[in-house]
Amino acid sequence: MNKKSLAVILSGLKQVQNPNSSLEQYQTDSETASLILWKAYMSNDIQRKFIADLGCGNGIFGVGAIILGAKKVYFVEQDKKSIKVLKENLSEFDGNYEILNIDIKDFNLKVDTVIQNPPFGVQKVHSDKIFLEKAFKISNKIYTIHKIESQEFMKSISQDNNFKINGILKLNFPLKKTMHFHRKKKYNVNVGCWILERISY
Repeated sequence: MNKKSLAVILSGLKQVQNPNSSLEQYQTDSETASLILWKAYMSNDIQRKFIADLGCGNGIFGVGAIILGAKKVYFVEQDKKSIKVLKENLSEFDGNYEILNIDIKDFNLKVDTVIQNPPFGVQKVHSDKIFLEKAFKISNKIYTIHKIESQEFMKSISQDNNFKINGILKLNFPLKKTMHFHRKKKYNVNVGCWILERISY
C-alpha cells in the first residue's frame, strides 16, 4: 500500500448526497484524505492504534485507517443519512470498527488518535471548537482540518489544552456546489491540517 493506491481506493467510496448545510457537511476529497492519512500512518499514529473519526460523514478517514491497519476505528456521526452511506462503504472492507450514531459531545471513549474534518464554524459559530475540545479530552494525537486563517486560534486553543502543534499540512480543499447558497460549481478553500500532540510532563 502507498499513498497513491490509498487515494484510488478512497475515491471509490460513496458520498453523502444533498448534505446538510447547517452541519457544514463538506466532503473530504480522496487526495486530501489520503495525504493526511499517509502522514499519520508514517508517524505511527494509525497502525495498531485506536482511532476516532469524529463527524465521520461517509467515513473516508476511518475507512482509510482500517486499510492502514488500525486496531479499531470509532465512526461518530449524528446524521442518519450519513450513517446509511457509511454502512454501505464499510460493507466493502474488513476491520474492527464501531458505528456510533450520536453527537460527538456524547462520545467519551479514550483513543490514540483523532482524525477529523470538523465544520469550519461559518454557519454555526464555534462549531469547530466543539470538535477540538472533544478531541483534546479523548486523545493524545489529533489530525484536524481548519481554515488556514485560523492559525492564531489554533495556537491559542492548543496551548490552553496542553497540546503542541507538530506541523500544519497546507492544502487546497475543493468544495463542490453542494449547498443552496453556493454560486460556483467548485470552490477552492485554503485550509490546514493541524497535527496536534499532548504535552507530557
